Amino acid sequence: MEILSKIGAHTVCITSSDDALIAECKSLFSFNQVRPKRADLHINLIRGVEKPFTSYQVQVSKNDKGVVYNREDFYIITDEHYEKASITVHNSLALKHSIMTLFSGLITHQEWGILLHSSCVLEGEAAHIFTGRSGAGKSTAAQLSAPRPLLSDEASIIRVDPEKGVVVYHSPFRSEMMESGGEGPFKLESLNLLHQSLDNRRSKMGKAEAFLLLMDKVFYWSMNKKDVQIISKILQQVIQNTDVYHLHFKKDPTFWEMMSS
Repeated sequence: MEILSKIGAHTVCITSSDDALIAECKSLFSFNQVRPKRADLHINLIRGVEKPFTSYQVQVSKNDKGVVYNREDFYIITDEHYEKASITVHNSLALKHSIMTLFSGLITHQEWGILLHSSCVLEGEAAHIFTGRSGAGKSTAAQLSAPRPLLSDEASIIRVDPEKGVVVYHSPFRSEMMESGGEGPFKLESLNLLHQSLDNRRSKMGKAEAFLLLMDKVFYWSMNKKDVQIISKILQQVIQNTDVYHLHFKKDPTFWEMMSS
């Protein structure tokens, strides 16, 4: 069995001799399935023996076969061009995080874009991203934004396009809300750092502050100097071309009165 899907601008083919793993993929991810002539990335999934899990830390290294991402519950090896990869996983959480990790590595390697821990909602053709620390309300803000279409509720795919500017794509990486708001790309109108509050307030932040507060929201694991420089460069480009705000919001849809003004 296999899955053929578009993730961002990349076509991904996921295969496995274990039909249950493919079924898990379809339940965990909001894939837009396609029928391409060729795939940019081929992933073969293998089920491993479950092990005790104590840490989310990923070790990244290189060997004569390519790039290795190793966590207690998954093992990824990909060629240096990120065209063919093998992933061994031990459970559903490992399956979800391993594919996110591999895709983040791919777009970093290509200097194509970043994966940001966030939710993203469409207002017309404009995308608005909600991010913040764990528990800040990313999924809550997305839910309160209904019936506006949803691009992501956990990890947003962002690119600085030479012609279109900063854009966001549909993301299959979801935590709760699986419905799709369209494939994209859509222009990124605003980035909002969330703070739950008793009232609604929104204040624009400076570029330096935005970089410091958003850098740890980027989904990446490599401490390789070149990779960190690539991610930093792309994030800086995003911030330079997008308004970034502190958004204090009540748990009701009224915060959109500020967003739309």
